[in-house]
Formats: sequence, structure tokens, C-alpha cells
Amino acid sequence: MSSVSLIERRLLKWNKLSSLLPKPIEPLLLPIEHVNKLLKICADSSYLRIGESIHAHFIVRNQSSRAEDVFQINSLINFYMKCRKTVRARKVFDSMPERNVVSWSALMKGYQDSGFDLEVLKLFKSMSFSGESQPNEFVATVVLKSCSNSRRIEEGKQFHGCFLKSGLVSHEFVRNSLVYMYSSSSGTGEAIRILDDLPCYDLLAFNSALSGYLEYGAIKEGFDVLRRMAIEDSVWDDFTYMSCLRLCSNLRDLELARQIHSRILRAGFKWDVVVRGALINMYGKCGQVLYAQRVYDDTHAQNIVLNTSIMDAYFQNQCFEEALNFFAKKMETKEVLPNEFTFAVLLNSIAELSLLKHGGLLHGLVVKSGFRNHVMVGNALVNMYAKSGSIEDARKAFSFMTFRDIITWNTMIGGLTHHGLGREALEAFDKMMIAGEIPNHITFISILQACSHIGFVEQGLYYFNQLMKQFGVQPDLRHYTCIVRLLSKAGLFREAEDFMKTAPIEWDVVAWRSLLNACYVRRNYRLGKRVGKFAIEMYPKDSGMYILLSNIHAKSKEWEDVARVRSLMKKRRVKKEPGVSWIGIRNQTHVFLSDEKRHPEIVLIYVKVKEVLSKIRPLGYSPDVAGVFHDVDEEQRENSLSHHSEKLAVAYGLMKTPENSPLYVTKNVRICDDCHSAIKLISRLSNRLIVVRDSNRFHHFQDGQCSCCDYW
Repeated sequence: MSSVSLIERRLLKWNKLSSLLPKPIEPLLLPIEHVNKLLKICADSSYLRIGESIHAHFIVRNQSSRAEDVFQINSLINFYMKCRKTVRARKVFDSMPERNVVSWSALMKGYQDSGFDLEVLKLFKSMSFSGESQPNEFVATVVLKSCSNSRRIEEGKQFHGCFLKSGLVSHEFVRNSLVYMYSSSSGTGEAIRILDDLPCYDLLAFNSALSGYLEYGAIKEGFDVLRRMAIEDSVWDDFTYMSCLRLCSNLRDLELARQIHSRILRAGFKWDVVVRGALINMYGKCGQVLYAQRVYDDTHAQNIVLNTSIMDAYFQNQCFEEALNFFAKKMETKEVLPNEFTFAVLLNSIAELSLLKHGGLLHGLVVKSGFRNHVMVGNALVNMYAKSGSIEDARKAFSFMTFRDIITWNTMIGGLTHHGLGREALEAFDKMMIAGEIPNHITFISILQACSHIGFVEQGLYYFNQLMKQFGVQPDLRHYTCIVRLLSKAGLFREAEDFMKTAPIEWDVVAWRSLLNACYVRRNYRLGKRVGKFAIEMYPKDSGMYILLSNIHAKSKEWEDVARVRSLMKKRRVKKEPGVSWIGIRNQTHVFLSDEKRHPEIVLIYVKVKEVLSKIRPLGYSPDVAGVFHDVDEEQRENSLSHHSEKLAVAYGLMKTPENSPLYVTKNVRICDDCHSAIKLISRLSNRLIVVRDSNRFHHFQDGQCSCCDYW
């Protein structure tokens, strides 16, 4: 048998075997319309892997590289953008052989949704220069919104002109975007001018203007928009009512708030949780916590939003104990668990009451609840510890924070300043600059106060005259007042007077009181008398001015003038704010007034005060009776000084706390010179840290010294 016949026989056998095998199935080709629909579903649902498979299908079938494939390529751009794959979307866009307006708009919208508003503006400029496509109303809306988000108002004006030439401004959505851009980015009356040019009343356009002005903080212009809407007497929608509630909260106008509330009731507006929360917040900002409580009580389905809103209303109206008691009541029933906003309100309430132990307990609950890493809660913790007297714990809370914002830095710098740690505050400011955070007007108030506390006059003037301009921070009354305090506390009264004469601002009572207080502390009684006489005529209802002027006359032993000032107070019915001090012991707060009579242990407290004062006399204590009325004997003067509220609080703390444990006392007004001298020596005698928070700052007394170095 030849070799050829053998090969033929084997081929024949192989063909027979092959015929028995199943034939391969041809791949099913779906219509391109169905594939595009499937890709849209993947985009809406963020199914990345399935969408990538469809993209691979397009590549294999050569359906993503030709000019006629623009529809499915646009679908791919939309898909990748919705899946947050902006780089892939840009690659697909750049590789397109031919683009249409949908291609550009899909990429722009994706950039905008991802927060890259500047890329949107660059892309629109590229589109205009390329001449490939003319913008439509959708592109115009996206571009104008990106201008609003990035506050690029000048570029927005240029785009406005471009769209005006293209005839796109007549479209409703473009017009509304223009109104929102001008109102939210500049706060000027340009948005109102567009509203005036409308052929007829457009609720959406007015809503855009009102929302934009509220976003920018232009409350006056927002109120003007609301007034125009009321004149039209048209039907408002849900968005209008929510914006009105926000406007009332910002204006703190109770009468307007009640009118809006009444209109909501008449319109039969749907009362959901968001609306009730906004009403509670509105009444809280307007100073009517009882109205806020009524709205809350009428709510059947309570949740954490409403609970936090009513606690915040208490906080806004300085009802700090009520906020804490409300939370304690809810925790007993465990109806609703707190969130990060709840903890922020509670911690800030504790900060205002200086309840350090309560703050420590709440800190533990924060950690247990898993909210420790929230920036808002971290900021509240730093604030709570700083205002409660434990700056070291505030530093620890600050160092544990993973993420920090401008509020974090301002709180830490402000806390250090409030404790008189000026150098540390300036060091924290330097670290903030290194971290890349941009200081704002609040930052510079704390920095100027820090320079004032430690007498850094030249550095403070540098911050005010140079650095604030460098960062574009426009000084307001508070910054100017800090400079007055900085100069006068350093004894530079001539410079302070010249500064007040030339400053382009109208001074208020705080500035004049700062100058008068510096005159008293620095014993410049001549200037103090002149400033005091002027101030009590300018601000006849401010009791602090009368007290400072009276004390200056008393130090000068001008008793007739002292009597005259006191008589003038009585004639004008101006009452001195009573000195109140409180101290927390065993989860209970004890409040003391000067010459306290109502405390159940007041007799023992007076005995303790007398004992302590007698023990510190050998250490150098001498009662400062120069400022006490001269028409009583020496013993009565000393008794009057010994019954000051801060001395009573410190004495009670010595009675009720273990030896060597720290004492934390809070006073509502400035600590007097005699109590300052006495507590310094008491800290040495008792070997304790005594922290006193007065209306100006913290005083840390230890080993006979104070952290203020007698410069306060």
C-alpha cells in the first residue's frame, strides 16, 4: 500500500469522526440599540465590570473608533463618568474621531458631578476654540453652574455674553442658572435685574435667586426677593417654603417667621421631618425656644433630626442645662441614638457651662458610639476641653484628630489664646500655615488677642497691617478693637488714641471699655477719667463703664466723684451685673453670689474663707481696700472683699475636694485685683492648681503664680 493511499484513508476516517462532533454555535449579535440601553443601565447602577465588558465588545466589533459610532462612544463617556472613572472617560473622549455637542456635554457633566468645576470651564473654552460644536442649553446650564460652584463670577459674566449671542438665555433652565450664579457668587443686585426683565412671573427663577442669596449670605437681597414674591401673590412650592424658613432663621425676625409659619399652615404644606426641623431651628434662632418646643411636642414620629434641632434651639438661646437634661431624658428611654450633630451640640453646651467632668463622660460616650473621627465632633471636643479649663486635654483631642479644617485650627488657637498661652497660639498659627490651611477673620482675631495677652505689639501690628492684607482678610470692628487693646494694655495710650481717631470705623462700647479698662490696670487715671466721662454719656446703659470709672475715682481717693457716679447709675436706673461664680463638685454645680446667704453651708464657707485668708497673710497677702467705699471702717471693707463670689467658690472647693486635686471655678465678670492676689497665695498654701475662668480669659494659679503674669 502506497503512502498516498494511507493518508487518504486517514483523512476519510477523520472527516467521519468530525461529522459526529457538535457544530460550534455562532455568537448571538445583539442590535446596537439594545447594547446602548444595557450600557445606560450599567451607568445608572454603577455596574463597572459589566460596562467594561460592553466596552470590550465594542472594541472587538470595531464599533468605538469610527465617526458613525459617536452615539455609543458618548454612552461610554457617560458610563465611565457615572462610575467616577474620569481618566478613562477623558481617554475615550480624546480618542474620538469626531465629536458632537453630546460628547462635550457628557464629559462636562461628569466633571461637574465629580467636583472638577474648573475642568468644566477649561473644557468649554476648548469646545469654543475648536469650533466642532455649538453649545446648547444643556451645556450652558452646566457651565453656569460650575461658575457658581467655583465662584468664578468674572468668567461667568463672559459666558453670559456668549450665551446671550447664541440666543440660549431665553431657555428657562439657562435663565435660572444665570440667576443662581449671580446671586450665589456675588450677592449683588444683578440677579434681581434679571428677574425684573422676565416677561412674566417665574417661580423657579425666583426660587433660584432666593436660594443663591441665602447661599452667599446676602440676607438683605434675599429678603428683597421674598418681598417681590409676596407681592406677586402666587402659589409657592416646597422649595420656596424651605428657603423662607432659612431666611427667617438668618434674619432672626420673629414677626416674619410667624407670618411664614401661618402661610405654611394655610397652604396645607406637607409636614415632614425636614420641615418641622427647619421650623424648630427657625424659632430657636429667633429667640423663641418655647415656640420651638411646641412644634417639637406636636410631632408624633420623633427622630434624631428633631431631637438635635430642639437641643440646638436650647443651645442658641443659652439654655445649656435644658439641652443636657433633654439628652439625658432621651438616653434613659433609648428611643433615638445620638449622631455627630447631637454630640457637637452637647459638647458645646458643656463648654459654655465649664463642666469638665461631664465633658469627660460625654467624651467616653462619643468614643463608644464610634463618632470620634468626625471633624465636627473633634472640633467640639477641643472647644469643650479648652473652655472647661483643661487646655492639655484640648491639645490631646486636637492631636488625635485625623482630619482638620479651618474650624479645628481656629478652635485650638482660640483656646490657647483664651488660656493666655500667646506664644503657643502663635506657634499653632505657624503650624496651620505649614499645613496649607488659609486663615480667615476668626483666625486673626485670636492671633491679635494672643499678641495682646503677651505684649507683642510689633508682631500684632504686623499681622494687622501686612498679613491680613496678604490673605485678603478685610478687618472689621473686632480686629480694630483688638489693636486698641493691644496698644493700651502695653501702656501705649498716645498710640491707642491716635489709632482710634484715624481708624475708618465707628467704635462701639467694647472698644471704649477696653481702653478704659487698660487705663485702670495701667493706672493712667487721668486719661481714664476723660474716657470714662465720655463713655458713660455715649453708652448710658452700660454698667461696666460706670463701675470702671467709679473704681478709677476710688483708686484716686476721689470719694465725691465715686458717689456722683453711683448716684448717676441710680438716676439712670442702670444696675450693676452681680458677680456670680460656680464650681462643679461631685456632678453638682454650686453657684455663689457676692455676700452669699442662701447656700445651705454658707456659715461653714465663711469660716473657711476667714481661715484661709488669715493663713495667707504671712505669705504677703494684704486686702486691697482702696476701691471699697471709704465711709465704712477697715474691718467692714475687708469683710466685703472676703465675701466675693470667687473666694467663696474656691473655699467651698477646698472644703469638699481631696487634697492636692485641682479646682475649676467660673466667674461671669472680670476677676478683681484682690481676689487675683489672694487666689495666687491660696494655690501656694494648698499646693493645688486653681483654674479660674472669668469674662476675659483663664487664670491658672499654681505655686503662688498666675499664668497671666499679672498682665491681664
